[in-house]
Amino acid sequence: MAGAGAARSSLELAGAAGPPGRAEQQPQPQQPRAAAMSSVASYESLVHAVSGAVGSMTAMTVFFPLDTARLRLQVDEKRKSKTTPAVLLEIIKEEGLLAPYRGWFPVISSLCCSNFVYFYTFNSLKALWVKGQHSTTGKDLVLGVVAGVVNVLLTTPLWVVNTRLKLQGAKFRNEDIVPTNYRGIIDAFHQIVRDEGVLALWNGTFPSLLLVFNPAIQFMFYEGFKRKLLKKQLQLTSLDAFVIGAIAKAVATTLTYPLQTVQSILRFGRHRLNPENRTLGSLRNVLYLLQQRVRRFGLVGLYKGLEAKLLQTVLTAALMFLVYEKLTAATFTVMGLKHSRRH
Repeated sequence: MAGAGAARSSLELAGAAGPPGRAEQQPQPQQPRAAAMSSVASYESLVHAVSGAVGSMTAMTVFFPLDTARLRLQVDEKRKSKTTPAVLLEIIKEEGLLAPYRGWFPVISSLCCSNFVYFYTFNSLKALWVKGQHSTTGKDLVLGVVAGVVNVLLTTPLWVVNTRLKLQGAKFRNEDIVPTNYRGIIDAFHQIVRDEGVLALWNGTFPSLLLVFNPAIQFMFYEGFKRKLLKKQLQLTSLDAFVIGAIAKAVATTLTYPLQTVQSILRFGRHRLNPENRTLGSLRNVLYLLQQRVRRFGLVGLYKGLEAKLLQTVLTAALMFLVYEKLTAATFTVMGLKHSRRH
């Protein structure tokens, strides 16, 4: 991709140069643009994106049942079981042994696309902005927010569909939930657009945009810890990557969990709530759902399922960063490329 961009820029320069005598005088204004395109469409950014996607898919597959328990606790408000093991035992007993892995494929597909977009955007913008220098905590936070916004706008429809497929066939305690009947990913897209309109695919976009601070905070802490460790050693060990990934995600998840609960409810979109306002994802509905949660369960209700979420997301993030770091380093080694140390 970078080679194609460079070749295209060279052709543009040749076409604009005119007579041979002017060719040496006018290429300079095009060079910054070519350099910028080379940074964005670089092989290194692609390696980071693929490694991040593979790492997230591996980690989510290992800890998927924990995510199933977390989602049930968030969406099914009348479920009496409060702990992750109890919820998982209930699901297996009532719905079968494989029920904790229901919806695995759409979730993994969405996660692969989402993390590819996020890691590619983050590392491309970092290459463009940092330009070989040391990054800072502030820059990492800004880059994380921008990458998160791009990711949300592009991949929210995938997450809306996978949330519904994952909860399809679940035995809910809450009678306010309307059941769904989708035959797969394509059929879910078709039914949602037909019955609820195209914009329903972006249900939960508003809290999702607010939640870009979750991965932004996560990456800010992760990159910060990583910079400190790399001042003392040449590269991260497996334990280093696992521990700092876990700490970074724990902080980010705890700070943003109430919005994550609202996001899950809006993506599911099957509650008979607030019928006078069907603009799911609006600020009014976000506040409405938060108020309903507090009214029914108190402030603690905003953190219902946090135990399952922390257990799942911290372990998943830790394993993801471990696989990501090792795969990135191995790829650069095999390809004989020097890994840029823009940390």
